[in-house]
Amino acid sequence: MLLARPSDGCLYIDGVYLPAWNGATAPVLEKATGTELGRYALGTADDVDLAVGAAVRAQPDWASRLPDERAAVLHRAADVMGARAEELIECLIRETGAVRAKAEGEVGAARRKLRESAGLANRMTGDILPGFKPGKLILKHRIPLGVVGVITPWNFPVVLAMRPLAPALATGNAVVLKPAELTPIAGGQLLMEIFEEAGVPPGVLNLVTGDGPAAGAPLAAHPDVAMIHFTGSTEVGHLVAEIATRDFRRTSLELGGDNAFVVLDDADVEAASACGAWTAYEYQGQTCITASRHIVLRPVAEAYVDALVRRARGITVGDPARDKVDLGPMISETQRDRVHHQIVRPSVALGARIRTGGTYDGLYYQPTVLTDVTPDMPAFTEEIFGPVAPVTVVDSEDEALELTNRCRALVNSVYTGDLMRGYAFAERVRSGMVHVNDAGGRPTDEDDLDEFTDRRWIGVQRTGLKYPY
Repeated sequence: MLLARPSDGCLYIDGVYLPAWNGATAPVLEKATGTELGRYALGTADDVDLAVGAAVRAQPDWASRLPDERAAVLHRAADVMGARAEELIECLIRETGAVRAKAEGEVGAARRKLRESAGLANRMTGDILPGFKPGKLILKHRIPLGVVGVITPWNFPVVLAMRPLAPALATGNAVVLKPAELTPIAGGQLLMEIFEEAGVPPGVLNLVTGDGPAAGAPLAAHPDVAMIHFTGSTEVGHLVAEIATRDFRRTSLELGGDNAFVVLDDADVEAASACGAWTAYEYQGQTCITASRHIVLRPVAEAYVDALVRRARGITVGDPARDKVDLGPMISETQRDRVHHQIVRPSVALGARIRTGGTYDGLYYQPTVLTDVTPDMPAFTEEIFGPVAPVTVVDSEDEALELTNRCRALVNSVYTGDLMRGYAFAERVRSGMVHVNDAGGRPTDEDDLDEFTDRRWIGVQRTGLKYPY
């Protein structure tokens, strides 16, 4: 078990740790060993209703606070997270199967997001618009949405909670958080302790743990939730959007995709293979920015595959809490079996070749390179979410572009020796993010302010007008 915590097995509603209405809990398991780390409450619609009610009551006062007061809470949360960083890192290693470097990077990114979001509190500015009548003063200003429901995934449970949670709080909203049931400690319970210590007022931030149908769906459907922010699979994202938009409530969806890593024929193969291996295998390939398709031009394909195989064979897999390893266990047997039995084995049956890997011991899946992958195989058409790099060889840049755009993706990449050629390729790629000679995540941008606020205009008639009636 992790150290005794007030949040263990509890929800956090209106500033109080309390059990679910039905009293039910479930264990949280260490992914490498199966050891019980703690428990989480199995919340239901009754608990969601209680949490949303608390948020509704607390939100107006929170929104009326001075911007510096809201910002100060976020800065203190970043300080507390720093003071408890080692505890949070250990939890991420054991609860998610991450190696230390990944866990440290996640905590660092979460702290940066808190401080960055604190600056939004003082940017809730407005405009004076031209009047359309004599003596008319029109003011347009930003206002909070109200209550924001946040549903987060298991792969980056801390930073992917901070991305919506921190700006939502900074801009005057109240939040109800529903973390993934595989990571409710790092992704929920410890975060509540951190924000409580930072001084968030009761009801402004609430936690309901539980599974998707019992807790997530009622949160998405709750009439008093003004916005749902969901990060996760495309399949579940469709369900969340369908529920939340029945009454035209705002939704923000960050979904997965079948990302491509394109290697052009002028690329530095060693550099490309290093980047390709990292984007295929980091955190066991279980990220939304993982490259699920390696599309390589034929003149460099053999050299690229040889380098990728060499790098994959040099990766050590084991228990990240007890050994110095590069990769830890996969998140669950369900995820492992999906990768192996629904993607790797069927692709091999259709003609793909396993150049290395393709085996597992428990949740430890060996880094895998598949070659002879064609666009009709599951290894090409499906987001893999496992440590598998499928390589598809093409004969031209146009063919590489067509295959890149064939699948929906969150982030695509192109590797080349000519930056302008890479930029020209990137301009023709249909995805929200494109990297040239790199892979991975996204930069910080201005979207948060627009995402978590609304615009309202108020017209003030300063002089009397004569009306016809």
